[in-house]
This record gives sequence, structure tokens and C-alpha cells, in this order.
Amino acid sequence: MSDPRGGQAELSSRPVDGPARALSVQPVLGLPEIRPGDDLAELISGRVELDDGDVVVVAQKVVSKAEGRVIRLDALDPSPPAVALAGDHDPRSVEAVLRESARLVRARAGFLIAETRHGYVCASAGVDASNATVLGELVLLPEDPDASAARIRERLVALTGRVVAVLVTDSFGRAWRQGTTDVAVGAAGLTVLLDLKGERDRVGYELQGTTIAVADEIAGAAELVMGKTAGIPAAVMRGLRHLAGDGRATDLVMPRDRDLFR
Repeated sequence: MSDPRGGQAELSSRPVDGPARALSVQPVLGLPEIRPGDDLAELISGRVELDDGDVVVVAQKVVSKAEGRVIRLDALDPSPPAVALAGDHDPRSVEAVLRESARLVRARAGFLIAETRHGYVCASAGVDASNATVLGELVLLPEDPDASAARIRERLVALTGRVVAVLVTDSFGRAWRQGTTDVAVGAAGLTVLLDLKGERDRVGYELQGTTIAVADEIAGAAELVMGKTAGIPAAVMRGLRHLAGDGRATDLVMPRDRDLFR
């Protein structure tokens, strides 16, 4: 990969697991309400000084808003299946979920778990009314979050001359665990999975199947400074050893032949 400041960026395709080092996560403050067509990279780079190796984490909501991936409830005409599944919920919201779903995994009284066209299994196919611009508006997942991350990264590199990675993140629940945590739904410039199979621990045991979800760990850490109601939709992680790579967030989806829960 060419370094935009000249020469070649030293980015290894397989990160090296080494001694622990300090990490920092900095919120990007002062971002305005995002509207369709806004240049997120320009807005972010104007509010934080980036360095080589930084990971820029951007909430899916603002990416979707910038890309126009929003819909108003009053524009939705619920279908008979949406009405039947809605229970006490607004059937128009259920209709939006059905339109964004590749298939329903579970449904109970208006609460839907669905597989998106990207392959993610999540509540309501990622359709959400929280942190929308106005009441009565729903925010949808980007059409291609990995492509979104790549575009933001390319623009950041062009604007700043820094070699950075970008994650687009969203809040997901977990089977068998209460509460949500942020995970990566889009990635660019990062090794999203760190495969330690064949490495040896301190006593010489050879690891047989340990794979670290680096991108999701970064997403969860960044959420601690971004929050859900603070209006801080971006953060920067610095000091990470595992930057280099061309992984995609869709690489984190469990292959069907190894999925014991579907």
C-alpha cells in the first residue's frame, strides 16, 4: 500500500502479537447533526488530529444518515405479514424490518430477530428509531457497510495524509448474554480477525483454535467514550498493534457450516 506522503507504508498482512502497550480512545467532539450528503471524513478530520496507525470508529447511524439510508414511518404501508407479526408494535416499523431482512430467524409479539442481506443476525435487521434526526423516522443499515468504511478511509487518507483504518459500528445483542455491545459492521484497513492457531502460550501449549475478533473489541472499547445518548458518533483508537490488513466486517459472520445456533 502506498503511503500518501511518499514511500511505502509498512503494513504487515499478519499482525504480530507482542508485549502489551497502552491504548487510548479519544471521542470526536463537536460533530453536527448529520444530513444526507455530508462528508463524514471531512467533518471528523476537522475536529481531531489523526496519526498513522489510528483506527477511526464511526457509528453506523451517522454513516446511514450521510448516505440517505433513512425512511419515515408515514411512507410505509404495512403488508399483511407485518400486521400479523406486529403484536402491540407499530406494523409500519415491522414492515421496514421485513423489507431489510433476508430471512426471519425468530419472531415474538413484534420483536424480530432477522438476518440482513449482509449476513448479520440481529434485532430488527438493524432498523432503529433511536438517534434518528426526527421522531417518526427510521434509520437503516448502510447498503454495504464495508464499502462505506472503505470510502471514509480513502477520503481520510486524502485529507490528512495519514494511514488509518476505519470501522463502522452498531449495537448488537448476544445469544445467552444480556445487554448489547458495539460490534463492527463495516471495516477497512484493518485485520478484523487475529488467528492465533499454532502460536504457543507461556508454558508452551500450542493454541488449537483461538481467533480474536479484533474489530469487535475495538468497537466495544470505542462505544465506552461515544455512548448512546451523548451525541458523540465517532472516536479514535491509538496505539493498537494489530492495524494492518484488508479484512471486512462480513468476515466476522460465522459460516453456516460452523453455526450451532441457527
